[in-house]
Amino acid sequence: MENAKKNSAITSRDADFAQWYTDVCRKAKLMDYSSVKGFIDYLPYGYAIWEEIQNYLNKRFKENGAENVYLPLVIPMSLFNIEKEHVEGFAPEALIATHGGGKELDDPLVIRPTSEILFSELFKHTISSYRDLPIRYNQWCNVVRWEKTTRPFLRGSEFLWQEGHCLFVSREEAEENVRRMLDVYDDLGRDLLAIPFLKGRKTKHETFAGAVATYTIEALMHDGKALQSGTTHYLGTGFAEAYGINYLGKNNALEVPHQTSWGVSTRLLGAIIMVHGDDNGLSLPPLVAPIQVVIIPIRQQEPGVLEACRSIEEVLKTKGIRVKVDDDDGHTPGWKFAEYEMKGIPLRIEVGPRDLAAGNAVLTKRVNGEKITASIAQIEERIPSLLNEIHRDMYEKASKFLAEHIYDAESIEELKNGLEKGGYVRMAYCGEEECELAIKEITGGGTARCIYKEIDDGHVCPICGKPAHIVAYFAKAY
Repeated sequence: MENAKKNSAITSRDADFAQWYTDVCRKAKLMDYSSVKGFIDYLPYGYAIWEEIQNYLNKRFKENGAENVYLPLVIPMSLFNIEKEHVEGFAPEALIATHGGGKELDDPLVIRPTSEILFSELFKHTISSYRDLPIRYNQWCNVVRWEKTTRPFLRGSEFLWQEGHCLFVSREEAEENVRRMLDVYDDLGRDLLAIPFLKGRKTKHETFAGAVATYTIEALMHDGKALQSGTTHYLGTGFAEAYGINYLGKNNALEVPHQTSWGVSTRLLGAIIMVHGDDNGLSLPPLVAPIQVVIIPIRQQEPGVLEACRSIEEVLKTKGIRVKVDDDDGHTPGWKFAEYEMKGIPLRIEVGPRDLAAGNAVLTKRVNGEKITASIAQIEERIPSLLNEIHRDMYEKASKFLAEHIYDAESIEELKNGLEKGGYVRMAYCGEEECELAIKEITGGGTARCIYKEIDDGHVCPICGKPAHIVAYFAKAY
């Protein structure tokens, strides 16, 4: 069962996906545009979704030994310029403050595009012995990257995120941390967002500036484009060496620590919108929804109706469910149905005089419009399991869509055809940057999202004709 289009205020996805996305962001009051291009106002409903993501990740991070810190917003230009590869990657997006207090600054300040440099400077002053390691820090903050083309949540000049920064004695410990945090992000998709991710290592060309290896989680949107939804990086010793971070090892000699970083951002809100939304607006997974259940009284002026709705609300609150009774008599029930469907609330409960007389309520699932008549006396037991069922349905629906949009290609022509369908196409190639750039040019934007597997089986690269060493997932992406 699917929801037919009922909301004329929202453009159909298939008519204009980009406009549909903007309509949902604004009509659901997730955000608004600020006075500076590329910067948005996070409205309460949108920020509340981000808070649920924060709550989940904070718990998981701390279970893995991370501690929360907060570092400055600005980086002195003299520090920023030390790690050359990193600078080359971020310099085009840097926003730089040149004046303060009415005077020109001797050392201009870069508004942080990421904080590897700030953490490296901190670590330089805070570790001296192997006994100080490992260090596992995380910060929740904003970053600024001066993007040419912006879209709410997906790509902005400013966005919110968390960034973990860690130091370890050995490469093995560091790489284990990188893989473990990638698994945490994968769990976030499955357990909270109802989004199945592809996960794996990035190609050399797609590796984070200054890192030895980058790993990613990739989500597939309804329009067939991929969305990089989070990354973890093994930075090696490059940053530590550049910024003079060392410690006295067990053998009484100076050693250089191995560094990692990892992060997800408010881009995840865009993923939720585009994976689960439909022509009527948002469809939120229950565990991340600011309001999980909305109760709408029908003919609320009739005796007992409003009281029954409020009684159900109180019962559900005792179960820890985020619930709201809409008793505003300025709007009709039909208007409320459309409004809460557009806002993506997972479950709607209706109670009217006839329902009350029968001791029942009508429950409607947002994900597919299914209606269920349930005894009011059983609401307390029924709703938690129903919310779990909705989450499972949403994850299975997204997983089915992902599985149906993965193709294999043996040639550039097959790759182009697969990308035209939308989704991921697996293809073997040599793995070199020049061929990757050529593939992007030939396919009109197809990029290697992550490595599927490494091979040595006689395949050749369709671009250069040399032996193929990897099979990668290619897709067009946001």
